[in-house]
Amino acid sequence: MDRTFSLSEAQTLLPVLESLLRTSMEAKKRIEEIDAELQKVSHRVFLMGGVMLNPFRLKALKEERERHIQRAQDAVAEIHATGVQVKDLDIGLLDFPCMVEGKTILLCWKLGERKIAHWHGTDEGYIGRKLINDKIAKAKNNRQ
Repeated sequence: MDRTFSLSEAQTLLPVLESLLRTSMEAKKRIEEIDAELQKVSHRVFLMGGVMLNPFRLKALKEERERHIQRAQDAVAEIHATGVQVKDLDIGLLDFPCMVEGKTILLCWKLGERKIAHWHGTDEGYIGRKLINDKIAKAKNNRQ
């Protein structure tokens, strides 16, 4: 883990990160919609032994899918470049490494939450979230 954040530093980054996260989540959703549409076409071909396909439509869908994949990857890469970890694109979950008394913890934020109010250990996940206490809230960023 290269970078750690104080709670206030992490909180300051939220608006930009939220925008990037939403971009990535929307792209992922569209990729899933396109995949479902392509799967239906494939299923029809399988059931009917071949049907009249619109190759231009299929090509356009596949190109759109690739654009959304790139968009999602770029947004996630931008988030990772800040030192923040994308944990779950389905629910919009981010973790911010934070040093508290020489130990790394993860400040945990989920899309829709007004502020970062939870944390968990590095060996725990979302299910192990606990409310931030004064010790964590007052921890300074110890850059190395």
